Amino acid sequence: MKSIMKINKWSAVALLPLLLAACKKSNNPPTTLPEQATITVENVLQSQPLVESGTFQGTGTPALILPGQTTTIQFSAAKGEAITFATMYGWSNDLFFAPANPGIQVYDASGNPIEGDVSSQVKLWDNGTRINQKPGATVNHPGIADNKNITEVVGTDAQGNAYLPASKLVKATLKYNGNSVFTLTLTNISGGTANETPLSPGVWAISYIVGGTLQNAAPLYTNGQSTANGLTKIAEMGDNSTLSSYVKSITGIFTPLSPVLVVVYNGIDNPIFKNGELDRGQGLKPLAQQGNADTLAAYLKGKPGIKAVYVLPAPTTKVLLPKIGAQTGGIVSQQLTVAKGDRIAVATMYGFSNDWFFASADNGVDAATKGDISATVKLYDDGTAINQFPGAGITQFNLAGTPLKTSQPIALVPNPNPFTTLPNIIKVTLK
Repeated sequence: MKSIMKINKWSAVALLPLLLAACKKSNNPPTTLPEQATITVENVLQSQPLVESGTFQGTGTPALILPGQTTTIQFSAAKGEAITFATMYGWSNDLFFAPANPGIQVYDASGNPIEGDVSSQVKLWDNGTRINQKPGATVNHPGIADNKNITEVVGTDAQGNAYLPASKLVKATLKYNGNSVFTLTLTNISGGTANETPLSPGVWAISYIVGGTLQNAAPLYTNGQSTANGLTKIAEMGDNSTLSSYVKSITGIFTPLSPVLVVVYNGIDNPIFKNGELDRGQGLKPLAQQGNADTLAAYLKGKPGIKAVYVLPAPTTKVLLPKIGAQTGGIVSQQLTVAKGDRIAVATMYGFSNDWFFASADNGVDAATKGDISATVKLYDDGTAINQFPGAGITQFNLAGTPLKTSQPIALVPNPNPFTTLPNIIKVTLK
């Protein structure tokens, strides 16, 4: 009996180290080792060259603009952008009125809006697709076919028919409505002249300006070249449907994205912003208004819970340009060191806006996530600048303007919004 007890005693003693080791193991789990992840941000916008376009017409049936009648076009524009239009000289074979390219300038060299009579910029053009008869109500349509390039009619056409200057037949007047919005009024003043004529329904367009260069300085016609894209239907028949469809197909969004802010953090809420609050004054405003992420990056570095901060400019261009024709959009990548519980948030400016920015919604994304995380990124209005038509605002910083101050809570930008409808613009992936 004593032998059995002795064996049990030593068995218990022998088991003691194992029990202690087991207890020690359960109380102190192994530390999670850091992992490598790569974040990639791309501008995937298939950009368009025209910021706005549309049609105009008279009030009757058919919707002609008769002598004495007017029509109006309301539009937004940034400095350097111009409005162009085309409308048929109705009592002709194939003549049309339009400004010389790129169109009627709406700001002077100092950025002040132009108002008043701008009729001198309206010209008369020969579409080159019909032999011109003497203009008037008796013109036979469509007439005899021709195959010439577009030319300006100055005094007489190729067949010797006489014409008054276009400014004596069509009056164009600009009015500035404020906040980069204009109204162009076209008045048919041909009544009682030797060139009395109705004006047809027409098409108008405005090109984006990027780095001082218009993306499409001749969207409706080009002097000295063949007519195209449905202009012939306006010039010969007053039918604006085909040219309208064409300009609509090249009207849309163009915007760069600013150098991208990337933040890795742990144990805190999204350090960049919170939806519904006022801008914190920590550097988000320069990012949202000017595309400058450096101020916010400098503020965040070293703050509790912040593990890493990066600002990612695109090579050469700094900003991430959209896709332009066959040219791919801008892309940046950064390798990150992350551990369990880490989260990632990003922010970048919608470049052609007053203070819109893309950013990680809510509390960012778990750093362990893999794949496309674009759905976690939303477009926000910083609430620090008065909004204007994106890409057509005189106070937009990246269009040589100075934002107009306001103070509103940060909010999601609706889509569609009061200005336009936005396609997919930004793609963010983690791997």
